[in-house]
Amino acid sequence: MGKVTKASPFAPASMPAVPAIDGVRFATAEAGIRYQGRTDLLLAVLDPGTVVAGVTTRSKTCSAPVLWCRKQLAHGRARALVVNSGNSNAFTGRKGHEAVAATVAAAAKAAGCSPEEIYVASTGVIGEPIDAGKIVAAMPGLAKGLKGEAWEAAARAIMTTDTYPKLAVTEVAIGGEKVRIAGFCKGAGMIAPDMATMLCFIFTDAAIAQPLLQQLVSVIADQTFNCITVDGDTSTSDTVLVFATGAAGKRKVPAIHDQTDAACEAFVGGLRRVMHDLAIQVVKDGEGLSKFVTVNVWGAESARAARRIAFSIANSLILKTAIAGEDPNWGRVVMAVGKSGEAADRDRLAIRFGPHLVAQNGERAPDYVEETVAAYMKNPEIVLHVDVGVGGGQATVWTCDLTHDYVSINADYRS
Repeated sequence: MGKVTKASPFAPASMPAVPAIDGVRFATAEAGIRYQGRTDLLLAVLDPGTVVAGVTTRSKTCSAPVLWCRKQLAHGRARALVVNSGNSNAFTGRKGHEAVAATVAAAAKAAGCSPEEIYVASTGVIGEPIDAGKIVAAMPGLAKGLKGEAWEAAARAIMTTDTYPKLAVTEVAIGGEKVRIAGFCKGAGMIAPDMATMLCFIFTDAAIAQPLLQQLVSVIADQTFNCITVDGDTSTSDTVLVFATGAAGKRKVPAIHDQTDAACEAFVGGLRRVMHDLAIQVVKDGEGLSKFVTVNVWGAESARAARRIAFSIANSLILKTAIAGEDPNWGRVVMAVGKSGEAADRDRLAIRFGPHLVAQNGERAPDYVEETVAAYMKNPEIVLHVDVGVGGGQATVWTCDLTHDYVSINADYRS
């Protein structure tokens, strides 16, 4: 992978303690898929009765694992998940599909289930054939080493240029009992989601109908993962999968069948917390970042228009470099609003950097003081507020700055 020179300034001092979730066990291995001496393979085995929902990239050059997962999501049953890092198995032609088939067959044997209940994901270099034999050879050992609390090891196994493993967990009360929702994801570069982002896997012991789970995952992914960007690039491998084992039913926890169920609201809140937490962690580990940036846009013609404007701002390289240089160059925000293609009233445009009004009514704010706003730009977290003055649409997008380290990491990615 690229030469990651230093850890993210937002890397947590310690990992969250994630307890076991009934019906989920993990094992990891060093399979040598691209590099020696690093964990690069994950097997998760799920109890019978587990359902899964997910979203995948809309990239027209998506990977073989993405195509496999899309097909299996149509029935929504799951017994195992296999993930490798180091090679994305994307743009690998027939060999890529053969590698998926070999992986699925080996995992099905290890989990004692049908191939259609296996889900696969790969991340890493694009365009290089993957040696599925290494995955197949590791499978028996993985099956023997399954553990319920190996969350951090699982998160580390799927990392590429990430500087820390990304974990999140919460509990919600359903029928007077606690139900857990926990997950992990990877991603630091090639981040501009389109239906999903990077690789993310979430698990819960809640019992929930698969069609409802699919509906919820699609909506919440759009509110979280689809609202982040590091560099404006959408991966060929983006996959978000949420597995529900239903094991809480053994504790007499009522199942959730539709949105009118009393427990649905609590479950939705918990799932949103986990997905939002993981999405923000991805941005806070953006390759080479020094600043975390929130872009709030309102006053647009619609929510869709507001999102397009927010992404135009968040993906502006010239603005991201100004933020890295702690330069309050608000003219670059004006530029990004204008190039978005969405309606904006130049003479009603208002821009704030944090609490500081920098532009108003089509010109620099009368009380603007460069030194004051420059001091604000030294903060590790920056908030941009933009009112485009034409309607009631609003949106929030999360991004980061662009530094020399981003160039170094990606220039060396295949070295």
